[in-house]
Amino acid sequence: MKEKLTIVKVGGAVVEDEVQLSQLLKDFSAIKGNKVLIHGGGRRATQVAASLGIESKMVGGRRITDADMLSVVTMVYGGLVNKNLVARLQANGVNALGLTGADMDVIRSHKRPIKDGVDFGFVGDVDRADGEMLSRLIKAGITPVMAPLTHDGQGHILNTNADTIASETAKALAPYYDVTLIYSFEKKGVLRNPDDDDSVIPTITRADFEQYKADGTISGGMLPKIENALSAIDAGVSRVIITQATAIDGESGTKIF
Repeated sequence: MKEKLTIVKVGGAVVEDEVQLSQLLKDFSAIKGNKVLIHGGGRRATQVAASLGIESKMVGGRRITDADMLSVVTMVYGGLVNKNLVARLQANGVNALGLTGADMDVIRSHKRPIKDGVDFGFVGDVDRADGEMLSRLIKAGITPVMAPLTHDGQGHILNTNADTIASETAKALAPYYDVTLIYSFEKKGVLRNPDDDDSVIPTITRADFEQYKADGTISGGMLPKIENALSAIDAGVSRVIITQATAIDGESGTKIF
């Protein structure tokens, strides 16, 4: 029987909110057994870029990463956010290690091709994640803390969506562990009505998702999140939960089957 592994992805909005972040790190530290933390940090990157006079450009909620912005996200995600999380986890008794995809070649990607006339710049689409290498760290009692940066094997860092990193990491570790993937963010789960915080949809299957997508119940940034979740389930991840950052106990939120 496989050992359990919990992967928690925390969004940039939570990383920026001290109250939510403190609670999340406390709850994450209390999770028994093997675990991995994956973080965003887009809001901090936008702030730092603005302070340096670099404009943030977005298309459909996704960041265009030109050369200047790549420098910012590498500093912010791989340095500022990642190392602060590692230090705070150490203070909570978790032996954490901060990683980008380039470290130990754990996640390799390719530069996203131009599509529909949109050039996202130095943005990576994942080719593979190395579950065997990550499982070695985990077996050694280390908790990986992964930044949303990958590399192309040719010496270039690429900005990569944190939800995708979480999904690809979960898939890569599924052969080695009984994996639960938790996407934590500022809402209680996937909402039937975005204006009603208590309208959480308790479970979603692929058929449900197609229906919700068609009737507009689920739209915007939640679409790729659920696509990533379903793709993880298809690849052998045991369960995916989308929930509030203050409720990563695996009991609350929306469960994806």
